[in-house]
Amino acid sequence: MLTIWGRRTSSNVQALMWCVGELGLDYQRHDAGHRFGGTDTPEFLAMNPNGTVPVLRDGAREPIWETGAILRYLAARHGPEAFWPADPAARAVVDQWAEWAKINVALAFTAPIFWRVVRTSALARDPAAIAAGIAKLDPFLDIAESALRNTAFLAGPNFTLGDIQLGHVLYRYFDIAIDRKPRPALRAYYEALTTRPAYRAHVMISYEELRALN
Repeated sequence: MLTIWGRRTSSNVQALMWCVGELGLDYQRHDAGHRFGGTDTPEFLAMNPNGTVPVLRDGAREPIWETGAILRYLAARHGPEAFWPADPAARAVVDQWAEWAKINVALAFTAPIFWRVVRTSALARDPAAIAAGIAKLDPFLDIAESALRNTAFLAGPNFTLGDIQLGHVLYRYFDIAIDRKPRPALRAYYEALTTRPAYRAHVMISYEELRALN
């Protein structure tokens, strides 16, 4: 049994929960962080000294923190060959897309764009900063668009861990009120993800509780 600490509206927790759902794993999740608090207690800091979510404990094993590390652990322990290949070269292709998506797309979107659009009041919102954030994110989404013109998923024909790291960002990217370049391949990829039950259950979640009061 997996035990997970983290609130449903955390994008990093959503990536983890989507993976758990895709792999069909049993879990118990405890709300932590944001309005739930609990991440600064001695008990939580003993599991993760950073005081961040998610944190995962697999049975009696030591807790694991950092979303990418947790996802790779679950993929290696529970994922089928298509999702996380045993061959090091094939696995590296999946892993490079996962790292690319987290370091470039997720980081370029979450604080520079999503926080400024949703978690900032209308009076304090900075349209120029939002536009600059979109301009910085665009080249990375162009890379995804180019890759997805030729294949169903980032790393090839199969759904992999790389898609978890990119796809969990796309719900909010396509949902919030911002200017977006037309990217038909990326849009079709996103629309296909929205048909996956685990994506709908764990990623397509209201973020209204995060919205700043105007």
